[in-house]
Amino acid sequence: MARAGRLVKPASQDLIRLTVLRTARLSPHWVRVTLGGAEIDRFTPMGYDQWFRIFLPLGGDDGLERIPAKANKLFGYLRYLRIPDGMRPVMRNYTVRAYRAATATAGAEIDVDFVLHGSAADGTAGPASRWAETCEPGESVVIIDEGLAFNPERGTERVLLAADETGLPAVAGVCASLPAHATGIALIEVPGEDDALSFPHPAGIDVRWIVREGDEKPGTLALSALRMLRESDLAAPFHAYVVGEQALPTDARRHLVGDRGLDKDLVSFCGYWRVGASSPTPKAQLASAPEAHE
Repeated sequence: MARAGRLVKPASQDLIRLTVLRTARLSPHWVRVTLGGAEIDRFTPMGYDQWFRIFLPLGGDDGLERIPAKANKLFGYLRYLRIPDGMRPVMRNYTVRAYRAATATAGAEIDVDFVLHGSAADGTAGPASRWAETCEPGESVVIIDEGLAFNPERGTERVLLAADETGLPAVAGVCASLPAHATGIALIEVPGEDDALSFPHPAGIDVRWIVREGDEKPGTLALSALRMLRESDLAAPFHAYVVGEQALPTDARRHLVGDRGLDKDLVSFCGYWRVGASSPTPKAQLASAPEAHE
């Protein structure tokens, strides 16, 4: 039997220009930005943890016009870096939290959930958090679809999902796409009780929220909970999917494969960010590594 590939690429990776339709503050650390507009019809939803690169116009819309084709590839990225400072859009990687198809009265929409770090008001927020807090309907962004890291060919009947708050949209997307009879466990660590945003999931998925207290490193509690799972919880076969701060997926994979004997080809994992880094690790860099993805 052929092994399932690690990533599922989209049919097209063209630049797609979208418009902010509305925003909503979901909790102390979450803002949802809903995108749509004329080019939304060029976006093909794939479900699960579909992710994309988003270019935020912190230097104005003129910078969006200068984004080169294939800016997610090496030579295109080098051309992107040639856009002058102050005009060059900020590029980040995000997950489709939800997609709604067009109706007779409204166009298609994409929800994108942003984790807020710091505050735009006092200048402590990073570029993406600041944009999410302050963007207005009518503003433009550009995205490039990157496909899936959760390859359903690796298994959807029984799953183990683990994430910190940055991976919550991906876990929610995966759960929304699983078959109704799927079973498994989802371990989700969040910074506060109000940040435990409920989401639809199959009845057989046991969602366990873990609230971080004090100054624990993000992902530490989720990793501890994973290590404490019973042997019966981890009886093969199942598809493990772990995302979040770099140490969580790396150490979780080491535990599942090295200590629990899980086939490494049934573990999908990606470090979304790293404590101490100025910004999350680009997904393209992670996707090019043999054992990683956001």
